[in-house]
Amino acid sequence: MFKKLNLKLEPKTLAIDVAYDIVGSLLYAFGMINFAKSSNFAPGGVSGLAMLINHLTRGMFGFTDGFPIGLATLIINVPIIIFCFKALGLSFFFRSAKTMLLSALITDLLIPLIPWEYTGSPMLAAIFGGILAGAGLALVYMRDSSTGGSDFVILAVRKKNPQLSIGIISLAVDGIIILLGGFVYGTVDAALYGLIMTITYSLIIDKIMYGNDARKLLTIITTNGGAISDRIMEDIERGVTMIDGKGAYTGSTKNVLMCACNKTEVFKIKRIAHEVDDKAFVMVSNIDAAYGEGFKAHDD
Repeated sequence: MFKKLNLKLEPKTLAIDVAYDIVGSLLYAFGMINFAKSSNFAPGGVSGLAMLINHLTRGMFGFTDGFPIGLATLIINVPIIIFCFKALGLSFFFRSAKTMLLSALITDLLIPLIPWEYTGSPMLAAIFGGILAGAGLALVYMRDSSTGGSDFVILAVRKKNPQLSIGIISLAVDGIIILLGGFVYGTVDAALYGLIMTITYSLIIDKIMYGNDARKLLTIITTNGGAISDRIMEDIERGVTMIDGKGAYTGSTKNVLMCACNKTEVFKIKRIAHEVDDKAFVMVSNIDAAYGEGFKAHDD
């Protein structure tokens, strides 16, 4: 069933992938271990769950410092990979397997060699740990890979619902781990700090991956599409797509205008629409990125 799948990878591409994996895993593990773990709270995700296992097993079963977090993450990943394998495919699995192994090795073998841990304000640990973790995950995602665990679930959900951002899905999926952290550490504060860190790295992921390319899409339903589109193109210099439509209830002919713009142009376009047609129906929605003339160049 996998005969037609091309798993060949150019050496240069592989080298870039590995470099992103190493830097991303270092940032992610440093944020998790040297900020969150040292401050006694856990964010969401499988790494957060592995941190809870590490905390619960300290001094047990011969693990003085608890069950290794990287190894625990790999073990937890197995059933998740099996569950999400069909949705994500073999190619993504191999890329992610490489990332997961590197991440586990860096977490268990390299990060402990770093002598510095943050032991100050848990609030600052949540914020700056989230920034580091989010930056690390974003680097991994940018190479179409994953650290496994809840990432597999998140990306499987996004494959079926591409309109949802990775950061928002991550926040939803990670909620149960955050609540569990409050029980394991025995304080509500632990859950709150875990939530703050998760929100932080979710925002950082979206910001790095989409940055200023995040745009708004305005859909305008009107009886005077020509005049509105002319004004938008003249005053704001944005392109407009016009589609003929028909009101299901009234049966009257309508123009459906679609215009992608940045956030600062939304109000101007809404004003133009209502100046030309005070009965125009305007919808504003988020789009992660826009490519083409007037926006970012197409990716290679």
